[in-house]
Amino acid sequence: MQAFAELLDRLSTAPGRNVRLDLIAAYLKSTPDPDRGYALASLAGDLKLRAARPSMIRELVADRTDPELFRLSYDYVGDLAETVSLLWPQDRSANATPHLSEIIGTLEAAKRGQVPDLVAGWLDRLDPTGRWALLKLLTGGLRVGVSGRLARTALTRLGDADLPAIEEVWHAVEPPYTALFDWLEGRAERPSLAEAMTFRPLMLAHPLEAEEQSRLDMADFRAEWKWDGIRVQLVLRGGQGRLFSRTGDDISAAFPDLMQTLAGDAVLDGELLVMRSDGIGSFNDLQQRLNRKTVSAKQQAAHPVGIRLYDILFDADRDCRALPFIDRRQVLTDWVARHASPRLDLSPLVPAVDWEQLAKVRADPPHPAIEGVMLKRADSPYHAGRPRGLWFKWKREPHRVDCVMMYAQRGHGRRSSLYSDFTFGAWRGDELVPVGKAYFGFTDAELKELDRFVRGNIVDRYGPVRAVEQSLVLEIAFDGVNRSRRHKSGVAMRFPRIARIRWDKPAAEADHVETIERLIT
Repeated sequence: MQAFAELLDRLSTAPGRNVRLDLIAAYLKSTPDPDRGYALASLAGDLKLRAARPSMIRELVADRTDPELFRLSYDYVGDLAETVSLLWPQDRSANATPHLSEIIGTLEAAKRGQVPDLVAGWLDRLDPTGRWALLKLLTGGLRVGVSGRLARTALTRLGDADLPAIEEVWHAVEPPYTALFDWLEGRAERPSLAEAMTFRPLMLAHPLEAEEQSRLDMADFRAEWKWDGIRVQLVLRGGQGRLFSRTGDDISAAFPDLMQTLAGDAVLDGELLVMRSDGIGSFNDLQQRLNRKTVSAKQQAAHPVGIRLYDILFDADRDCRALPFIDRRQVLTDWVARHASPRLDLSPLVPAVDWEQLAKVRADPPHPAIEGVMLKRADSPYHAGRPRGLWFKWKREPHRVDCVMMYAQRGHGRRSSLYSDFTFGAWRGDELVPVGKAYFGFTDAELKELDRFVRGNIVDRYGPVRAVEQSLVLEIAFDGVNRSRRHKSGVAMRFPRIARIRWDKPAAEADHVETIERLIT
């Protein structure tokens, strides 16, 4: 555990991507199984542990420290794991430092009531860095600047396999990935995927920049609508099916109405949408079906889902990924014709002979659930990841409104000492009502300015949240807006981000909720 803690500590302050890759690769090469596999799963966000609730951790530290000291320390530090790791009294009589695999194996076998004593015992046996790492591990939020893809990229340093090959195997194996390491380090053959109903990494697009248009020939590309749903992969084999999110999470159980209607053998790429008899629903409609462990018959009937298909990776046992896009498109067209279903259809191509024509249809799409266009080279194979120059996404220009900062909260990880999560509002009459929350869109320098503003303008406290003087205007960019019963304002923005800090603008001149409501389609 101590080696894993030191890795996390160094990653949290590492200056760049290559340094992080070097640190992870060195750890994987020097750490034995199964510890390194569990560490890798944790870095990649794929380690499923019985989480330790923050309330439980607070109760444990309350039994060992002065409550007022903890409150003041937590308020200053801003991160629960870091605060507890520093305040926890060192037990000089504690046994040896636990291994990472010991912690995970013990947790998996423990009953719920045993978890607090187990966690307390491990905290006694670790130093402050080890305690911090343990609590980050248990609460499920490492936040050390490592994405799942970066963690998997480090595996390329262990052998000759490239990242696409590793990512394909990744979703067919489980932590601690012993078979994966045996393959990468030359002790065994590649794990078989022959019968596995597993996720294959998706091909992704780059945003289309204005200067790229002059270098690209429209004749080399095919255009499709970019639908505002969620990207999914559908795997069908032998009368069974599994539905995966774009990150490889199995979400089949949340959509029984879809999965029970499908047949055929294929691996398909598409967009999950609400599909009613009268047309495609909005993203807000789809949200009624997302992130649910169970879904009622009423919800299924009110928001029936389907998949608008973009591509085909496998047609039965035939691997189509090396084919050009136009050939895969024909294979997909034939597959859809053979397996007609009201829950599956083919995403239509967008006719456009030049950039001017494409810009016009992009600005005025035929359906409000379209957020732009996709451009795909006609000769492009299906490569996992985000290869340059093959696929582009050209989204509609975002909406922009001026709002007023109302509340702020500290971030996590590297941002734990800075106010970086901002709730903003718009006017309804003479009152500001919250319309959204943003925590990105600004530079590091702007973040420091925003943090300085918050600290100098706090007017009230609500736990970790700070109410601020309602004087700073933020220009908010967002991709769409829907009505919402859960928000006091009655609206919910899609992907809001801070586009500009309007130090020059009086709060009274910020926009009204009615302005945002007029953008609802």
